[in-house]
Amino acid sequence: MNTNTEYTEYADKLISITGTHIVFYNYYFPTGKEKCVKIDDIGHVTVLEPTIRNGKWRIHGTGNFKIWFPKDSGRPGRDRIFIATLKNQWINIGFTAKDGEAVENLLRSKDLIKDKP
Repeated sequence: MNTNTEYTEYADKLISITGTHIVFYNYYFPTGKEKCVKIDDIGHVTVLEPTIRNGKWRIHGTGNFKIWFPKDSGRPGRDRIFIATLKNQWINIGFTAKDGEAVENLLRSKDLIKDKP
């Protein structure tokens, strides 16, 4: 990612979103390294209410081997959970943000949000 030619549209300690990428901080266990995903590699993002079933208490890792959650010790208190379905990977990414409303609005503007029926 070339940060000299693009600007950050949203950033907190959990994620960073630019016009072309989303960076998930503290993604890998146990190193805490980040994962950078091209926005073009995301099929869609689903916004969920935080519940036990949706990963509210999943601080880091996976509970079902299908969705991986980067580390967020504050996840139980977040207002929404995002699930990014990737086009070319079996594992999806479950993530949260400090300002869930701002991230939801930004992802909607990029036509990435898929509402649950």
